Amino acid sequence: MNTRIKYKTRQKELVLDFLRSKAGEHITASDVCEHFKDCEEGIGQSTVYRQLESLVDDGIINKYIIDANSPACFEYVGHEDHRDGEVCFHCKCGKCGRLIHLKCEELNEIQEHLYNEHSFKMDPRRTVFYGLCDKCQ
Repeated sequence: MNTRIKYKTRQKELVLDFLRSKAGEHITASDVCEHFKDCEEGIGQSTVYRQLESLVDDGIINKYIIDANSPACFEYVGHEDHRDGEVCFHCKCGKCGRLIHLKCEELNEIQEHLYNEHSFKMDPRRTVFYGLCDKCQ
């Protein structure tokens, strides 16, 4: 049981407001740091990382670790979206690095097949399909 006291800080609210403004996009910690670097409300890098992890723990944002060569991405999902098991996969362009958020019923069927036929429970938030995006083809 997590008994840590959660504090509502100004920095956390600023980070959350920025992520809300980028809803539906994948944002890296560097993107957040860059945004606050030039703002009056300067927020340090360690504070950004701490607040992002806290928001992940709270279930307000999702964290995606795509591969060992890419930084983790964060996505604002609010309190009700897909943190309770909604399937979302990702496609990553091998040329430009673009990350595409993918919700697809056919992929849900693959996930079910892997579980039912092969006793393998796939984590869709860490499943990435590699190829070329439409701009790089």
